[in-house]
Amino acid sequence: MIKEIKKELEEHIVPFWAALRDNENGGFYGYMSCGLELDKKAEKGVILHSRILWFFSKCYSVLKNEKYRELADHAFEYIKNFCIDYDNGGVYWMTDCKGAPTDTMKHTYNIAFAIYALSCYHNACKDRFAADLAYKLFADIETNTLDEYGYREAFSVDWKPVPNEALSENGLMADKTMNTVLHLIEAYTELYKIDKNEKVAERLRFLLSLMKDRIYDPERNALRVFFDTKYDVIGDIHSYGHDIEATWLTDLACDTLGDEALIKDWAERDLRISGNILDIAFEGGALNNERENSKINKKRIWWVQAESVVGFVNAYQHSGDEKFLKAAGAVWEYIRDNVIDKRKGGEWFSELSFEGEPDFSKETVGPWKCPYHNGRMCLEIISRGIELPKTER
Repeated sequence: MIKEIKKELEEHIVPFWAALRDNENGGFYGYMSCGLELDKKAEKGVILHSRILWFFSKCYSVLKNEKYRELADHAFEYIKNFCIDYDNGGVYWMTDCKGAPTDTMKHTYNIAFAIYALSCYHNACKDRFAADLAYKLFADIETNTLDEYGYREAFSVDWKPVPNEALSENGLMADKTMNTVLHLIEAYTELYKIDKNEKVAERLRFLLSLMKDRIYDPERNALRVFFDTKYDVIGDIHSYGHDIEATWLTDLACDTLGDEALIKDWAERDLRISGNILDIAFEGGALNNERENSKINKKRIWWVQAESVVGFVNAYQHSGDEKFLKAAGAVWEYIRDNVIDKRKGGEWFSELSFEGEPDFSKETVGPWKCPYHNGRMCLEIISRGIELPKTER
């Protein structure tokens, strides 16, 4: 299935996002409905643009096609010129279609994605200014967001704390989230690849310890989701997609640090998490979404399916257990047959019902709907060279 996945990447996902390039105002158009109606005047999400920069940079790094380098250059110019707050530090949350800030909130999660993207762009294209910007944003996070327990998340333009509405869900207001810790780990892993900076390594180790000691629940082999300022849990939520995504991202962080003790410790923990997800969330060839209290949300979310393919392949590589590889193959077939939008001009559906019906109220492109998860799944499978088995029918 590697050829099939590579074809999906190069003949479908890449052309779709390349066609969204805004040559008049810079960057990429910020919104397309599920009806495939493009709004060229829509606001442009900074998270969206960071993820697009990461995507084309990684495509260039893996596939060495110069057209991907040029698209990454275009995304970098938009972030460099419009998304970074050079006066106060950090990045904006949202710009208008021409690049003027419309939401100046500073969010640790958002800044983490900018670091991730700028670091990947440097690592692929050797642009030193991108690396300098990534380190500047790293310093902004470490200077402005830390408290005695970890990383605060939501701030005004001048770094005064504000309610964390952007990453709170399920009727809860969380001061801190597993999601932000996870993506700081992801960002600092890519930043560390630039020149193995010891300060970055120190903070990455801290984040891994935070994930292990406060976020991981050893009794359930699951990650807690929402927290107060002291990382005491609030609510009873289990996000299946974040769990399986975290397994391979934490393994990657440990591998990048080259710490054998950490590698062994996290590999064992991540296998337990992966096995738990396979047992409780894998149903009908795909992954259910989450559990809130006793209620299971069985919607099929595009990014959850993409991350489960990588997570299950990673678990197979660590364990040799064929059940993980078979699950990865089954989820890819579900994606191929249901999640990929086969209409002319479509990409992937954002959300489907358990029965496989697309939710046409969910956008095809938006502040959160991007080529990061599905593109990364393709790139990871290509890079790892693991052939997925076909489902026995």
